[in-house]
Amino acid sequence: MRTGETDETVTGKLLALAKADRERRKAKGWWNQYPQLTAQIEYVALEDIATELRTWQLTFVPGLLQTADYARALAVGNGSWDDLDEIETFVEARMARQARLGGERPLQLWALLHEGAVRQLVGGRDVMRAQLEHLLEAAHLPNVRVQVVPFIAGAHPGMTCAFTVVSFAEPGALDVVQVDTSSTKVWLESETDAAHHNATFDRITRLGLAHSNSVRLIESIRKEM
Repeated sequence: MRTGETDETVTGKLLALAKADRERRKAKGWWNQYPQLTAQIEYVALEDIATELRTWQLTFVPGLLQTADYARALAVGNGSWDDLDEIETFVEARMARQARLGGERPLQLWALLHEGAVRQLVGGRDVMRAQLEHLLEAAHLPNVRVQVVPFIAGAHPGMTCAFTVVSFAEPGALDVVQVDTSSTKVWLESETDAAHHNATFDRITRLGLAHSNSVRLIESIRKEM
């Protein structure tokens, strides 16, 4: 327990977290019609009730900012599906998720990307050029912040893995952290884990380019394509 934090405060936070947990696990949203999202159902349902996402990505553009062709190329390269129809359904579902960036209660998204993520040639030059154009358009949305950590930043605490911190509107609700591995997604739902990953995210941002400079770098990379 942190200094100055009462038992009532801790209990309130735990209850709020439990409420958010029940909501996402019982949710009967649009994502249930996509069996291809099996491994991501929990995350997508959680994303739907979130107010803010802070995501750190090392190797690819996050799903909320992907084009259909880029998402398709990732799915093919991943090798998880042999059926092309399944891949198309997966891409359709990924595009549906992007509705959260608009509407009456748009998700606040802070996408922190390693330079390698915007240079990796996914799907060929035409696909990647279109992806970078889409990323530049998204960067101008009032609820989206894109920041690139350049190669010259050197060693930093985000080199070991990608992660996403999900925040909610419920008073006292704890942040939830998702960490990607090669075989699964790991959920971290303690106050200690949330604080650690938020602090790590903040440390990485200090090594990144400013939003405007990130946009200029992405634009220069797009022109190279």
